[in-house]
Amino acid sequence: MRGKVRFPVLVAVLALLLAPLVSPAAAAEKPVVKLSKSQAGTGGSITVTGSGWRERALLMILICGQSAPSRGVVGGTNSCANADGRAVTTDGEGRFERKLPVAEPPVPCPCVVHVATVTGAKAEADAIFQVAGHAVEPLPAEAAGGRLSVLTDTRLDGSSGLLTWFGAAPTRTLVFTVGNVGTSTIKNPVFQVGTAHGVFAPEWQDQQWRGTVEPGRKARIELPVELSGGAHGDYTVSLKYGGKVLAEQPWGVGRPWGVTLFWVLVCLVVPAAVFRVGMAVVDRVRPRRSTGRARLRIPELTLRLPKLSTSEDVPSPAASTTTTLPWFTPDSDPGTAGPLSAPHDDSPTSPTTPTRKGQT
Repeated sequence: MRGKVRFPVLVAVLALLLAPLVSPAAAAEKPVVKLSKSQAGTGGSITVTGSGWRERALLMILICGQSAPSRGVVGGTNSCANADGRAVTTDGEGRFERKLPVAEPPVPCPCVVHVATVTGAKAEADAIFQVAGHAVEPLPAEAAGGRLSVLTDTRLDGSSGLLTWFGAAPTRTLVFTVGNVGTSTIKNPVFQVGTAHGVFAPEWQDQQWRGTVEPGRKARIELPVELSGGAHGDYTVSLKYGGKVLAEQPWGVGRPWGVTLFWVLVCLVVPAAVFRVGMAVVDRVRPRRSTGRARLRIPELTLRLPKLSTSEDVPSPAASTTTTLPWFTPDSDPGTAGPLSAPHDDSPTSPTTPTRKGQT
């Protein structure tokens, strides 16, 4: 009996000893946000501290209106003062401390300081805060009847093609399964799909799904998602229904290297083409001095150079003299005829020619 009694006692003692070690780990699963002030006016600042977050996590701190910790941010990040938000990274123990300027949200209060993770597993926490002097209105009533809840993890189906590599808009299909946890039928529900780049707020687009979800039933829903042309980097696709964010899905979009290759070719080909055209214009416009001189000198050299010929073609000295003095006739050449005299007629019938005696 004593052995049986000692065993439960030992178990109880070990549970008491391990309780202090287990409680911090359990508390760390739920992130906590605390504020240095519960109310402040525009232009001031508050200190936001947190614990229980994932280590080395990037967080975004915003002041949001139309919100409550029990319902979250009803209007999404469109109800927050996004321009005055601050980013912070947790330490190795999941803690942080950051100063936050007080700014009026675009919608009336009740307000909260909303802290949410930017990348990785989704986690968020809210702390009640009052912006002094800002309008206060009651929260919108929750929709009665049918309510949709995401039953499975969302995923993005599809792949990038060749056109996307050259800057076309990346497209995917957001696939998820929802269940109607309400009491009435939901027909043709309208979802809001938002895409956010980095730490920026998402841009929402209405997507209507054609179909009916009865109470207690589930349905597989596919919604198209498209980014702008040339988009690349880390994106987050968010799904919202009835003013509440149901799911978020990260999307890493590769860089369109085809566009980069195109511009590199343009930077190489266009200057080369301009250079070729410029050289052709310069070659056509400039004066051709060197070519003209060569054309003028060739005939001069041809005239000055003696003509090469054989011995049969060499003219005699008499012929060369005759050719150099064309105004002399062959009869008046002093080398071949007698003394120069006027022309006369020696015919016997001439009346002016004297005859000698004794000639018959």
